[in-house]
Amino acid sequence: MTIKYEKLIPRFLEYVKQNTRSDENSTTIPSTERQTEFLKRVAEELMEIGLKDVKIRKVDSYLTAELPSNLDYDVPVLGLISHVDTADFNSVDIKPKIVENYDGKSIIKLDDAGEYTLDPAVFPSLNKYAGQTLITTSGDTLLGSDDKSGVSEIITAMEYLINHPEIKHGKVKIGLGPDEEIGTGANNFDVEDFGADFAYTVDGGPVGQLEYETFSAAGLKVHITGKDVHPSGAKGIMINSLLIANEFQSALPADEVPEKTEGREGFFLLCDESGTIDHTDMSYIIRDFERDGLEARKNKVTEIVKQLNDKYGEGTVKIDMADQYYNMIDIMKDHMDVVRLAEKAMKNLDITPDEEPVRGGTDGSTLSFMGLPTPNLFAGGENMHGRFEYVSEQAMEKATDVVLEIIRLNSEKK
Repeated sequence: MTIKYEKLIPRFLEYVKQNTRSDENSTTIPSTERQTEFLKRVAEELMEIGLKDVKIRKVDSYLTAELPSNLDYDVPVLGLISHVDTADFNSVDIKPKIVENYDGKSIIKLDDAGEYTLDPAVFPSLNKYAGQTLITTSGDTLLGSDDKSGVSEIITAMEYLINHPEIKHGKVKIGLGPDEEIGTGANNFDVEDFGADFAYTVDGGPVGQLEYETFSAAGLKVHITGKDVHPSGAKGIMINSLLIANEFQSALPADEVPEKTEGREGFFLLCDESGTIDHTDMSYIIRDFERDGLEARKNKVTEIVKQLNDKYGEGTVKIDMADQYYNMIDIMKDHMDVVRLAEKAMKNLDITPDEEPVRGGTDGSTLSFMGLPTPNLFAGGENMHGRFEYVSEQAMEKATDVVLEIIRLNSEKK
């Protein structure tokens, strides 16, 4: 398939400039009003394109829409899902930069001073993009390819089908939601109202990724209360919460962190820490592919808390720990026909499926356990969640191709 999608990249560039960062410390649904405002603008665009039944659910701001079938026979209803929020990195005043005809080996200067660069020696993934057009950050923000690439690709595919009514397709439902990055976006998703028989999140990384096995995940907040007195008379009285935080971190397995693990190895990740002698708060994510492994990691945390409270006094260390999502393979193993459909679509387009377990998660994990089998398709991004994020224009085009080919294959009379 050699389709040139004229609006794909302009749409993406417009989307990423709009701040839609979620906030894990918020108590509202969705966690930030800016996500709802963005979704309202997208809803207007979907109606202009010609999609039907465009609506935003008040309970969670999930935007859904429908492309009606143009077949005279029934096929399963296909769902396509992406999220609009971005991760916890600066997302204010995003200025995407275009690098045309990249040679696959040069260092790309992100900011004008050259303090931040994309260096193939550090990021060897750049080597595979020779001759392609890259979209990067300006060094001081993330890009937002996760997952505005997926949002752009889904909408572009829908627009293409509406503009080409001669292409036969079944009913397609799309869902664009908030708060995926903080693990709560799909919690209130209404599978029955959505009305799809199966779905895909378009939320993966490089070309070829097809993911149906994820981490099981938990979030952890650690709250440490110290005792702050003047250092002149502190002996035997002062309790320094910052030092107890160091003890907590040191009690975790030193090699079980993202920078030292790969494949099916799980980890503990300290994401944030702030404090004084009097009080320190720490934020972690805990990941493991096996449910028993996740429980063992949570038990390790509980043991450390007990040891520290035995040492410093009951209530010195308190935690909030809760599961976020589970490995979708527990559900997908009974719905591998959905995976096979995506495999066939990719192979038809000369794309080799990469089916390694994803060292992360998607809304598809939650949705699969809700009864909507939802593996994850690539959207094209690299180095997501930070200043070194980039995406290839050609990768986004291929992702859109795959979406259209899945729709075409699903429309075939069985």
